[in-house]
Amino acid sequence: MEADSIDPINPRLASVHHDGSPRYVVPIRGATRGALRIGDEIRLRVRSGMDGEIERIFVRTTPDGEQAFAELHEAEPGPAGRWWEVTLRLLMPVTGYRFLLLTQAGHRWLNGSGIHHATPTDHEDFRLVAGHDPPGWLADRVFYQVFPDRFANGDPSNDVRDGAWTYRGHTARARAWDEPPSRGPGGMVEFFGGDLAGIESHLDHLADLGVNAIYLNPIFATRSNHGYDTVDYRRVADHLGGDAALVALRRATRARDIRLMLDIAPNHVGSEHPWFLDAQADAGAGTAGHFVFRRRPDDYESWLGVGSLPKLDYRDPVLREAMYAGPDAVLRRWLRPPFSIDGWRIDVANMLGRLGPDQLGAEVARGMRAAVKQENPDAYLMGEHSFDATDQLAGDQWDGVMNYAGFMTPVLEWLHGVDYGSHATGTILRTGRSSTASLVRTLTAFLAAVPWSVAARQYNLVASHDTARIRTAVAGDVGHLRAAFGLLLAFVGVPSILYGDEIGLEGADGARTRRTMPWDPASWDRDHLAFTRSLVRHRVRSRALQVGGLQFLEVAEDSLAFVRDLDDEQAVVVVARGPGGRPQGPLFVAAAAIADGTVLVEALTGQRATVDRGHVPLPATPPGVAIWSSVSEGGCRA
Repeated sequence: MEADSIDPINPRLASVHHDGSPRYVVPIRGATRGALRIGDEIRLRVRSGMDGEIERIFVRTTPDGEQAFAELHEAEPGPAGRWWEVTLRLLMPVTGYRFLLLTQAGHRWLNGSGIHHATPTDHEDFRLVAGHDPPGWLADRVFYQVFPDRFANGDPSNDVRDGAWTYRGHTARARAWDEPPSRGPGGMVEFFGGDLAGIESHLDHLADLGVNAIYLNPIFATRSNHGYDTVDYRRVADHLGGDAALVALRRATRARDIRLMLDIAPNHVGSEHPWFLDAQADAGAGTAGHFVFRRRPDDYESWLGVGSLPKLDYRDPVLREAMYAGPDAVLRRWLRPPFSIDGWRIDVANMLGRLGPDQLGAEVARGMRAAVKQENPDAYLMGEHSFDATDQLAGDQWDGVMNYAGFMTPVLEWLHGVDYGSHATGTILRTGRSSTASLVRTLTAFLAAVPWSVAARQYNLVASHDTARIRTAVAGDVGHLRAAFGLLLAFVGVPSILYGDEIGLEGADGARTRRTMPWDPASWDRDHLAFTRSLVRHRVRSRALQVGGLQFLEVAEDSLAFVRDLDDEQAVVVVARGPGGRPQGPLFVAAAAIADGTVLVEALTGQRATVDRGHVPLPATPPGVAIWSSVSEGGCRA
């Protein structure tokens, strides 16, 4: 692997591996439902190849701030690797640790970012978090994101009619299903008729694809089609079918074991929300403290200066009670019957509770977490965050975030290049393609910065309602499209597919991305749909891809290979970009302790290959993905 973390003197140490997955972190006592508690005993395991040249290994911790070492003992070797183990008792809320390796070539450190000769800081140590109890159901889930107004019209009787209302100077209008969405401010009040009944009527499509969780953009009462300018958090928009339609959808999804996550914008409300109208009219109103007025009525803080989105001020305890802390708070209401949603996506979580000198983001996030988990300990609490969110991913705030910075952006930069800029400046840099080594370093850095229990719950994506569609982002290159989907479905985290991306929809920006779903199969890319279906279904049945560890095996100019591993299943993933892909040739898998004689079967083609002298002979991998999974002695996939 071409990365700064690999030992420059002794590349055999590249086989030394540990991460926070079940193969390497094994609860011994305590630890119910996957949660760790102070006092629990944990077995930590380190693996290397047979020729790792390790003499001794110590685990280094910092109990109450003081450095401590404990030696690992060498356990019974596996079929192709050596194992070291040590028992660790959790004594603090967060236990950081790394390993000191004594080798024939000198000492080395092993932490979350790899192997180092120089002494690293504690920042990238492996971490165990006591009391962090993330939803167990996420492991085998693949999300499908739906923008409700654009997916399907199941009940034309609730369609928004032309002239139904005027909002911010623009009049609502109905659009034909096959028309393109408009750009510009007027586009926010055009409606295509999609609703919750339409989603319910097309659950067969989701089931056929293999996805088993839905993320809905906002469905609460609003004047816009996007719903981020909420007018009433306590009722579903009439044009989406009202509360009854959500109850019906929830009943239908439960019958199919499909989880349901809703989207909420607690950072701001719509300018026609009664909270804001009351505060705007009267400085003594009960909701006046919810907002920051520089001069009443029209000079106030708003999201990025957008007047239709007044920002909420979480210094106000009354607002906290209404939104999450109180017994009948908004975040609690929808987690309860008859709705019983499975999770929340928190809009602009990076900005929530933050305004100049008042930086309350962590405090508000912890309060929301406490309320949500009190209602349903298994609820998924996920935040929107386009940048480095690692300070909110220590296990006490969000379960995960939309993983733009740690997954989507580096993947797209490797495949095609990306734009960098801001709302204020627009695009200031359009990059070329990054190197494979740069991609791996970025992926590794973001994994190392958070506990594994959080990394495994990150919401991975390659497109959303706010971005270009993935097919457009890779300029229509089919190989790169397949490579993006391959990484999405095989990497650590929870994958999500934007509605229509499975049939090859295109769209260059947020407005055109939010196009309507075409329901005539003649317009679909059937080959891409079949490819996506195969990948999704393989992910849903492969425990290695769901919860296995991650070890990079090869970094080449236009390809990378990694293994997701459990004791009884290994999945070797090869992802290639153009122009050449990965040429035919052996891949060294002894570094992952995959034994000679192991038969690997490629998930999409059924090809077979047998490990010999530490290598597996692989056919050429054209731009796209190949997933080689181990099979048991009986010939079935492990």
